[in-house]
Formats: sequence, C-alpha cells, structure tokens
Amino acid sequence: QVRLVESGGGLVQPGGSLRVSCTASTMRFNAFAMGWYRQAPGKERESVATIGRLGNTKYIDSVKGRFTISRNNMQQTVFLQMDRLKPEDTAIYYCNRAGTDSPWPWGQGTQVTVSS
Repeated sequence: QVRLVESGGGLVQPGGSLRVSCTASTMRFNAFAMGWYRQAPGKERESVATIGRLGNTKYIDSVKGRFTISRNNMQQTVFLQMDRLKPEDTAIYYCNRAGTDSPWPWGQGTQVTVSS
C-alpha cells in the first residue's frame, strides 16, 4: 500500500512564499498523474493543482500565476511552490494521485497558515 508523506508547511505572512513536498512510497511513481489538494476549516477538500506523467500542469483559477506544481520522479516526490500567499490559502495541504476514483490512502497533510 502506498504511503504519502507531506512536509514543508508552516506559518507565513500574506505575500510570502512556502514550498511543500510530498513523497510517495512507490517505485512506479512516474506512472501516475499527481495532484495537490487542500482542505480549509469547515470546507470540503478541493483539488489545487495537478501534474501529469509527462509534466503537463493544471491549476484552479484562484492559484494560477501564484502556485507552481512540479515533480521529481527519481525522488518519488511532488512539490508545490506557493508564492504571494493569501489568508484564503490557509488549509491543510495533501497530495495524492490525480484523475482517478481510487486515490491512495491519504497522508497526514501539512498545515499552511497565512496570517499577519
């Protein structure tokens, strides 16, 4: 069973930057599209960004131009660079497979708090 471990979250002021990472325990990491998701207090989890097997990316409108998703298949890791952060970006951030009805078990996520 694949294990997902997210890291890199923290407290940052509005306008600041953070880079979160997620490592998956599978040697077939390069075969899967991956995504970053987030869940804010009192809200449902939403997809934020996805990256395909060949590196094609998609973003939700609210983060376009501010967030960048990337992957390192050798390290079995997906990254999310978050710039010009806003208070509404505050959430727990998770990674998982993208474009599937059968996600891997969710990891613990990493908390991102944007506040002055």
